Parts: sequence; structure tokens; C-alpha cells
Amino acid sequence: MAQRNKVIITCAVTGAIHTPSMSEYLPITADEIVEQAIGAAAAGASVLHLHARNPVTGQPDQTPEAFRPFLPKIKAGTDAAINITTGGSPYMRVDERVKPAAVFKPEVASLNMGSINFGLFHLLDRYQEFKHDWEPEFLAATKDLVFRNSFQDIEYILSTCYENGTRFEFECYDIAHLYNVKHFLDRGLVKPPLFIQSVFGILGGIGTHPEDVMHMKRTADRLFGDAYRWSVLGAGASQFRIAAMAASMGGNVRVGLEDSLWLGPGELAPDNASQVDKMRQVLEGLGYEVATPAEAREILELKGHENVAF
Repeated sequence: MAQRNKVIITCAVTGAIHTPSMSEYLPITADEIVEQAIGAAAAGASVLHLHARNPVTGQPDQTPEAFRPFLPKIKAGTDAAINITTGGSPYMRVDERVKPAAVFKPEVASLNMGSINFGLFHLLDRYQEFKHDWEPEFLAATKDLVFRNSFQDIEYILSTCYENGTRFEFECYDIAHLYNVKHFLDRGLVKPPLFIQSVFGILGGIGTHPEDVMHMKRTADRLFGDAYRWSVLGAGASQFRIAAMAASMGGNVRVGLEDSLWLGPGELAPDNASQVDKMRQVLEGLGYEVATPAEAREILELKGHENVAF
């Protein structure tokens, strides 16, 4: 096992939450995603969490064809482990969401562990103009949106991908989602070490109070003991505060423009690498070392980038 003071930084490069009008720095095209992913890895990210977008409109695109232009280039440009989303967008069907991970057989794939209200409509008040008509419609519709991740959906993703040797990043937006992971662990459908990603600050999920972070960690400790590796992400302005708190509790961290567009109050992050670099400084200030890709693979027991299908 790699040394205990090694912290994995995951970088979520573009996601499906933020829209092009919110930041000129949000990567949209394949070339932009490649450049920012490789930059984030050079800054210290050992895992890259990837979504794809329509290169013209910036809309989330979960077709394998949308991922194909950038996956081989990122693999060639960095040794970081590549994590392909199966979350896609809350508007997508599960069979659509799982396709890229099924086709490309990555080392890691994200897996949302329960259905939640997924509110983004409150972001409408912060922006007066949008580049594309789909953006305000996309945000407004989340007022009446349930992001479906039923037990059947979760089992479908597991059964589709697990034989590929893909490990899962179990995204847990609330305490109940930890119990859902435990359900699948008890059934033998997932295997340790579990990579638990606790998500704080999405409207509809758990909040960002320090008690929320501690409650999530206490519950995971009780359910999984030494059988899991903990990571956290804080949405929006809570990104670095949540990450620093979790790191001080022995957790790994996730940053990136999927989760927050900001580097500091009123300051847009010019790229993903700037967030990774800032997070690295926080970790090193706390006395931790950033895990290399090789160390991250050891900690998470990943299959290696030579065993992916891209």
C-alpha cells in the first residue's frame, strides 16, 4: 500500500452542470478538453474525470463518438488514470449514460448511487445573457427534475462494466447513497477497495456544513471500515473549504471546472490546472504529499492504462 500521507487529486474537467455562458474558460471542444486535462495532470491530478460536449453548442454529449476524439490524446499526453462518467447529464437515460464506459473500458467510471432532486435553476438569477437558447431552458427545467438512479439502473451499469476490470467512483450525494453502496457490497456486486466520492453542495443533496462532512465520513467509516478510500468534492464556493477539511480528516479530493468555475471570490479559474495547483498548495501546507498516478493506481487497485480500450 502506498504511504498513508499520499492524497489523490481528481480533476473533473468539464462536467455537465455549467454552461458555456458561465465561463469563457470552460472547455467545450475536444482540443480544449485535451489541453486542460493534460494541464491538470501536469499540475498534480492523478485521476481525470471526463465528460464530453457538443463542440458547437457546448451541450452535454454522452455518445462514444463524442469521447473518441480526446480519450487517446489524453492517454498519450499523461499517465493519469482516466475516469469516464456514467452520470452524463440528469436528462439522459441510463443506457445512454453507460455507453462510453462500456465501449472504452476505462480504469475508472463514475457511478451515481441514488436518485435525487438535482436543482440548477437557482443559477438562472446569476446570469443575464446566454450564448445558446438551450442553456436557460436546461437550467430552468431542473426545478421539476429528478436525477434517476434506481437500484435497477445502478445494477445495469455494474453488470455492463464490471467484467471490463473497471473500478467505480461511487458518487454519494447524501447519506442514503452510502447505504446503497453497502447494499451492493453485501450482494457481492461491488468489491473493495471502494472509491467513495462524497458530493457536497448540490441543491437536492447534502449540504456543506462541517457537520455534514463529518457525518458522511462517520457513516462511511461505520459501514465500510478499511474497505474504502474516501474522496470529496464541494460544489461552487465551498470547493476548497470542503476539500481542505476532508484532507485534514484523511480524505482524497476532487476539484475542476465541473464542480466550480472559481479560483477565489469573484475570480474565475482560467483553467483546470489552476484549481489543481491551488489544491496542491493546500495539501502540501497541511503536510501531505500529492499521489502520483502510479501511487493512485496502487491505492485504488486500478488495472493500468494499458488495459483500456482507447
